Amino acid sequence: MQTITTKTRICGIIGKPLGHSLSPAIHNASYHENNLDFVYLAFEVDDPGPAIQGMRALNIRGLSVTIPHKTAVIPFLDEIEEVARKIGAVNTIVNDRGRLTGYNTDGTAALRALREAGIETRGKSVLVLGSGGAARALTFTLAMKSPPASLKILGVIPDELKNLVRDLREKTGVTVSGEPLEESVLQRFLPESEILLQTTPVGMHPHSDQTLVPDRILHSRLQVFEVIYNPRQTRLLREAGTRGLTVASGLEMFVYQAADQFKMFTGEEAPLALMRKIVLEKLAL
Repeated sequence: MQTITTKTRICGIIGKPLGHSLSPAIHNASYHENNLDFVYLAFEVDDPGPAIQGMRALNIRGLSVTIPHKTAVIPFLDEIEEVARKIGAVNTIVNDRGRLTGYNTDGTAALRALREAGIETRGKSVLVLGSGGAARALTFTLAMKSPPASLKILGVIPDELKNLVRDLREKTGVTVSGEPLEESVLQRFLPESEILLQTTPVGMHPHSDQTLVPDRILHSRLQVFEVIYNPRQTRLLREAGTRGLTVASGLEMFVYQAADQFKMFTGEEAPLALMRKIVLEKLAL
């Protein structure tokens, strides 16, 4: 068992609720694997302001930030990395001698997961389902680091969709349009799309039998990415895989964003195989 001393570096996650979070298990096991004197804790907080003040006062090295605080923490930070600033959300805070910098590793992790699966968005026609936080992180990162020829975003909440499309146009210059997330619209745009990015919660455990995309409209040129990692293989990925389409799971995105945070907090490369193993074990429970 790890001995905690005054030299132990503290990291953690803030959000609410956190009972489901796999982050403490992943990070603590990784610290142990790399023989690092770090500990990672979960802090359920309602108000992120005092939590960030506590980060400074207690010299907490790093924090992961999850729902509902990814935007609310921004005013309390000293600096926001460019991609995170344009996204308008932070999922990682690093404390360097009292100076707090916010980052967003969600989009870069998704981009890495896509590329490792052989999916390249640059110059392609991309269709995005959803316009929430995951869609913002992913579309801004793609627009800035691997710009598609065109982005079509289908959203459920009109103002959220309108704001995302406007922000992408103004901040990145990518060719983007928005439409309501309805089956008739999906049937109109999917046949001309080369990559499908599913960023909504539809299909997440325990509703893993649900999908937004009818099997009959999947086509042979399509590549599919799913942000959900529980279950590892959603109905959408299963049906796409059955048709022989290239698919990428949200599990890899989850592991890569944790690995990016690990490196930011510790300065060392993350033990990816161990992180992936722990996630799979926890999801099997």
